[in-house]
Parts: sequence; structure tokens; C-alpha cells
Amino acid sequence: MSDVHTVTIVPECEIAGLMTAEAAFDAVEAIFAAMARGSAYNFPVVREAIGHADALYGFKSGFDRESLALGLKSGGYWPGNADKGLTNHQSTVVLFDADTGRPSALVGGNLLTALRTAASSAVSIKHLARKKAKVLGMVGAGHQSAFQIRAAVRQRDFDKIIGWNLHPEMLSRLEETATELGLPFEAVDLDQLGAEADVIITITSSFDPILMDEHIRPGTHLACMGTDTVGKQEVDPKILARAKVYTDEVAQSVTLGEAQHAVGSGLILESAIGQIGAVINGTDPGRTGDDQITLFDGTGVGLQDLAVAAKVVDLAKEKGVAQSVAF
Repeated sequence: MSDVHTVTIVPECEIAGLMTAEAAFDAVEAIFAAMARGSAYNFPVVREAIGHADALYGFKSGFDRESLALGLKSGGYWPGNADKGLTNHQSTVVLFDADTGRPSALVGGNLLTALRTAASSAVSIKHLARKKAKVLGMVGAGHQSAFQIRAAVRQRDFDKIIGWNLHPEMLSRLEETATELGLPFEAVDLDQLGAEADVIITITSSFDPILMDEHIRPGTHLACMGTDTVGKQEVDPKILARAKVYTDEVAQSVTLGEAQHAVGSGLILESAIGQIGAVINGTDPGRTGDDQITLFDGTGVGLQDLAVAAKVVDLAKEKGVAQSVAF
């Protein structure tokens, strides 16, 4: 008898009806903890300019020995997609059976990427921000900013959102999201943002520091979530020298994350950067005082994508919307 193998397909159009912010948070928190325990690990990232359509293409992959999630997220950035009515960022997750190596699932990755990125900063807020944080500051107002806000407000009882963007006309996205959540919003300059915000999320594609050392007051928690690549920079490296710095994966943080400049200039040592998973596991104390500055450098790892994709496959099967094809 022939062995009929099936692959589960969860198309992009089904993700919104399946994956919640809460489920994404739980999956990301769990995978960060597994990474810190050494039972889950990422493989080297591949990212290339393909010489066509000005596109950047690559993949992130890894394996979690606890959940047996094995696979990769493949995709990249196609700048011309907006003119075609498509999202510039395109990605797909492929999962494999860890026991046999056969493909097990094909999952739309666009919305999942947005949800897992927002979940990462939310995990850092849960474990590193002051308990009585009341003002959320946003630097950046692109597509991802709304996801960041929605995830962040689940972690603290914020009573106000303030924001700054290089192009002020885009701040309407932050205001609309705040209104949706029943919170007031105010557009501010960077001096006011630093003076008032208890938690600051940066979500930009900047290659020059936006927030400077003098902007940040004691007790602030920063989550630097912008596009990670060689040269990216959202904050003054001097801020990292004042802060307790944590990341998802140290190797990425010091090469293509926010910490690359602070480490490269000798302001901090690579060994001073902690894993957020260690705080989750209780092997690192995290914040130990209300006057400490904490900073999370969210670089985005393949294991996050595998974790949320595996979860959405389970949800799709539970709700009867998973498609199966012989392979």
C-alpha cells in the first residue's frame, strides 16, 4: 500500500480569523523561553538582493526540540508591490515533520509576521517595564505601528498614547488605533515624548538615531522593533550604555540589530546583553529598580515565525478551515 502523505495549507486569507494577539503572545513568550533554555535554536539567516524588481529575498529557519517545530519563513521586500495593490513585505512559512523531514504545512506569513513582531515587544513590556507605566510612546507610524499599540496595551494599564513620526501626516494611524482602544492620543516632539513616556516603542526603518541619550529619563523601557539589517539605527548608542539591554538573540542583536553600534563602538560588551527568555524563565532578574532604563532589541528570529505558524495550523484544524493536499 502506498504511503499517502498530506500537507496542511493555511492560506493568508484565513489567518485573520484564526490567530489572535493573545495566541501570538503566548507562542512568542514560550519560544523565547525555550531559546534561553538552549532547547530551541535559529539557523543562520540568508538575505539577498536578487537583482530583479529591486527585491530583497531571504529566509529564517530553526528548530525547537520541545515543540518539534521545524521549518523556515521565506520571503522578503518587494518595493513595487504597493503599485500592484499588494503588501510590500511578502512571506510564507513552511513546516516540516521533525521525525521524517517531510513537509507538514504551508502557512501564509504576512499577518503572522506582524502579529509575532508586536507580540515580541509586548513580551518585553510584560517582563521589563515598570508595573505602573501609564504613558505609551510611539516612534514611527507605519503599518506595523498599529499592531504594536494593540499588543502593548494588553500588558499595562496605559492611560495615554503619544507619538512622533518623521512624516507627521502619518500620525493619523496612531490616533485611529488609540481611539479604537479608547485611549487619548497626542502628537508630540521627541523632547516631550522622552519626558512623558514610560514605555517607548520604536518601529521605523531608520539608519540614523532618532531618540538621543538626553531624551530618555530614568525608569523608561524601550522596545526597539524597527527593520533589522546591517546599519539600522533607531536610538543613540549611549542609551544602551545606560540601560539593561535584552534581546531575542544576541548574535543578531550585535550584527544587524540595535546593539550593533553600541558594541561596535565599545560602549557596551556583547556579554552585557541578556536574553529576554532568561527573564521569562526567572534565571535573569530583569528590571531590579524603578529608576533603571531597560531596552529590548527585537531583531526577529525564525523560531518566532515557526511558533506562530504551528499554532495557527492547530487552530485551523480545530476550526475545520485547514486545507489538506496529498504530497
